Amino acid sequence: MTRRRPSSARWLQEHREDPYVAAAKRDGYRSRAAYKLLELQTYPQEHRPLAHPTGLLLQPGMTVVDLGAAPGGWSQVAAQLVAPKGRVLAIDLLPMAPIPGVECVEGDFLDESVLLQLHTLLAADADSRVADVILSDMAPNMSGIPSVDQARGELLAESAFQFAEATLRPGGNLVLKIFQGSSFHTIVAHARQMFARVKLIKPRASRDRSPEQYLLGLGFHHSPLLPTELKLS
Repeated sequence: MTRRRPSSARWLQEHREDPYVAAAKRDGYRSRAAYKLLELQTYPQEHRPLAHPTGLLLQPGMTVVDLGAAPGGWSQVAAQLVAPKGRVLAIDLLPMAPIPGVECVEGDFLDESVLLQLHTLLAADADSRVADVILSDMAPNMSGIPSVDQARGELLAESAFQFAEATLRPGGNLVLKIFQGSSFHTIVAHARQMFARVKLIKPRASRDRSPEQYLLGLGFHHSPLLPTELKLS
């Protein structure tokens, strides 16, 4: 009989006792991550001029792109919040069971041919800049080698920025998962060049031991420079 490693046993116990896991089962969400997005939904309220007039991240009628979507918790939340006339496009390397109101692309976001599929779907709208909000909960496959994992995380973040630069409407918003490490400040600095306001948030639904944070970029603009009075919150 194979024994579980102590770390695996601790994870299983933590998973069983996690209130967000229980809530996801109760509410019909595919993952506990849904509650991170539900919490992030209200963060722009203090910066209403840079977000939707209601101060909410996702609103009915918006077009949303969910990068790294599987198993689909964020896409479920987004589809509910932008209904009935909004669009949610989701992409992930892993297959994802259909979600009502969500258009799925299966493939590697870093693969140009897969990315072209996503752009083609977006181009169904007459406007070439069609996304109101881009969500990225992407994370690299961890090797355990800090320098390698940091480089992979930075590549995903920079790829998300490039996608945002190509598709976000002026004034649009970005939610991006980032990790503490040597590239952290570089990623934040890039975001400050693209958005009028940047906030760093660790939702309550994010586990305490996780090094993840969420970068919320509000008010996308095309200028590479920001007014000097705008600063990181």
